[in-house]
Amino acid sequence: MQVRELNRSDAEQYYELRLEALLTNPDAFITTYEQEKQRPDPITTTGERLESETSRTFGLFVAEKLAGVATLMKETHPKFAHKANIVAMYISPEHRRKGGAEQLFKELIQFAKAIELEVLHISVVTSNHPAKRLYEKLGFQTYGTERKAIKLSDRYLDEAHMELFLEK
Repeated sequence: MQVRELNRSDAEQYYELRLEALLTNPDAFITTYEQEKQRPDPITTTGERLESETSRTFGLFVAEKLAGVATLMKETHPKFAHKANIVAMYISPEHRRKGGAEQLFKELIQFAKAIELEVLHISVVTSNHPAKRLYEKLGFQTYGTERKAIKLSDRYLDEAHMELFLEK
């Protein structure tokens, strides 16, 4: 397993993994599979997003194949520039519980420290116990729960908002 920052050349693999994520774990993402499929020129726009000034996406590779991702989105307002959000976290089902997600997160956290961020935030559906346990293992703590954060056609999902204070 190898972790590295993604760039434009990874756009096609990233897009395919994103579609898988939206089909496999639809409750974990705000965007739906149908919305993603309707995006015009998705590979080009994905490539542009992967080279954004305000975000960095890291990928977990297993035998040269993208198996997991997590995106660090930096806050842009000067008074919030010490913070970032982690979004779009996903690991393919066949690669879960093998240490890849932890490796991916540790690399992302090291990068955050290197660019002098002080606080990382992540939100997770409260019923996603494996993800929540991983984040807690890495030092994240829940600072609040948003009830009915996500509305689906037949139910609501609550989200735990978690934070990690980075040591200098």
